[in-house]
Amino acid sequence: MFNDIGALELVTLVVLAVLVFGPDKLPKVIQDVTRTIRKIREFSDSAKQDIRQELGPEFKDFEFEDLNPKTFIRKQLDNDELGLKELRNGFDLKKEMAEVTDAVHGRDPEPSSSGSSSSGSPSAASGSGRVDMSKKPEQPGKTDKPAADDRPPFDMDAT
Repeated sequence: MFNDIGALELVTLVVLAVLVFGPDKLPKVIQDVTRTIRKIREFSDSAKQDIRQELGPEFKDFEFEDLNPKTFIRKQLDNDELGLKELRNGFDLKKEMAEVTDAVHGRDPEPSSSGSSSSGSPSAASGSGRVDMSKKPEQPGKTDKPAADDRPPFDMDAT
């Protein structure tokens, strides 16, 4: 319950309790608080027991922690009835990323044992189905850079 309270916070709380309630009333307040917490726990335990009795024997394994949405979803996904583990194990992220990288760089993918690579198709072998993303060599006579003696255009609005 108080897992994240350090020693300094605990000392501060004790000093504040002594200042607020005084040293005479502090033991009585502590007893009242512990008695109230004990009654709340007993009430919640009896309510849980009543709910389990009302649900009947088919819900004997029912846990109230399963009502937490995160716990419920985790429990349902761990159930192998959907075949999610087979899907998760059948997907190889490294292989898929290598194929994408090869496609971007224009290299032929390495032949895989699954036969899912596109190197066997005639359009991929001829190269007509690929987009060339590599830089083109500059053609002689055409330069994008102005000559050294050319001045860039002056823009009055930009200055």
